[in-house]
This record gives sequence, structure tokens and C-alpha cells, in this order.
Amino acid sequence: MMREGYRKRLETLHTELIRMGALCEEAIASAAKGLLDEKPEYREKAIRLEKEIDGFEHDIEAFCVKLLLREQPVAGDLRQITSAHKIVTDMERIGDQAADIAEISAFMVGSPVKSDIHIAEMANATIKMLSDSVDSFVAGDLEKALGVIESDDIVDELFHRVKGELLASISNDPSLGEDCLDLLMIAKYLERIGDHATNIAEWVVYSITGERKGFHDLPGGG
Repeated sequence: MMREGYRKRLETLHTELIRMGALCEEAIASAAKGLLDEKPEYREKAIRLEKEIDGFEHDIEAFCVKLLLREQPVAGDLRQITSAHKIVTDMERIGDQAADIAEISAFMVGSPVKSDIHIAEMANATIKMLSDSVDSFVAGDLEKALGVIESDDIVDELFHRVKGELLASISNDPSLGEDCLDLLMIAKYLERIGDHATNIAEWVVYSITGERKGFHDLPGGG
């Protein structure tokens, strides 16, 4: 039987992961609004949240190390804690990339190329992937984690659609080239966010089954 103190510490770990995930979701949404609504307060919020997310990463990593040293878990418990340690790295990079989107969008105020692009769809899709991946970890829900992994194809398809639309825009009006390249970079960051959410889901699969495969090797944000 799991010791009561240990159970409570695992519950604390889950709570902190949920809080960090919520901040990441908020950062993605704020960055997208900063681009599409052209309101500086949204861009500033995404950048501010990135700092909070960094703090959560350090605190949760330290908490995981303490759990490993104090409890010396084995089997499934060990996989759960080591997976949590890896998950926060992906969430920290999501925060970095949301902040990068916010910074680039500051240069796109008044740009005519945003309205016909599927950026909002990409942002919403990545937010759902992130939310579901964290939920699947806390609940130990293998089916939901596998669903997140499958959803990565949706974000990839949206990215290719955005890229095609931007190439068409440049072809029709070469003067839009710089704005289109900026927006393509934003779309690429959203695609990476989807990849990080997929990585989180892969860690969930590992924590439940012990099988480790399919992880993306992604660079960090800015």
C-alpha cells in the first residue's frame, strides 16, 4: 500500500504540473491574440508568462529530485516521476516559443497577411493537445495520450496549409515577403509547440507502459 505521505507528494506533483500546463496554455492563447488582435497587452502577457513558466520548471524539477531521493521509487512510480521531470522541460520550451511568437508579432502590426491564415486554428489545436497530454498524465489515461499523438498530424497539416498560403501571397505580391516570412516563423513555432505536446504524451505512454519511442528531438525557444 502506498504510504500516505508519498501519495500526498504525488498529488502535489500532479497539481503543480496542472498549474504549469495552464500557464503554458494561457501563454499560447495570449501570443496568438497578440498577433491576431494586435493588442500589445496580450504580447506582453505571453512574455511575462514565460518567466513564470521557467520558475515552475525549476521548482518541479527540484521536487522530482527530492521525491526520487527520499522515496526511492521503483517500476511504475519511478517512471511516473522521471516522466514528470522530462515533461516540464517540454512545457518550458512551449513557454519559450509562445514568447517568441509574441516578440515576432510586434513587427506585424498592421500587416495584411494575417486574416486569411490558419494561425488561430493552429493555436487552438496545440492548446487542446497540451491540455489533453497533461490530463492524461495526471489520470494515467493511455487512450487520451495516444489521441494527443494522433492529433499532431492535424497541426502538421495546418502548418503545410499556412506555408502554401504564404507562398501564394508572396507570388501575388512580392512586397509582402518579409511579413510572410515572419508569419511562417510563427507557424513553425506553433508546429514545434504541437511537437512538444506530443513529446509530453509520449512520456505519458512511457510512464504507463514502460515503452519509449517516437520522441521529437527539438531545440529550445529563445
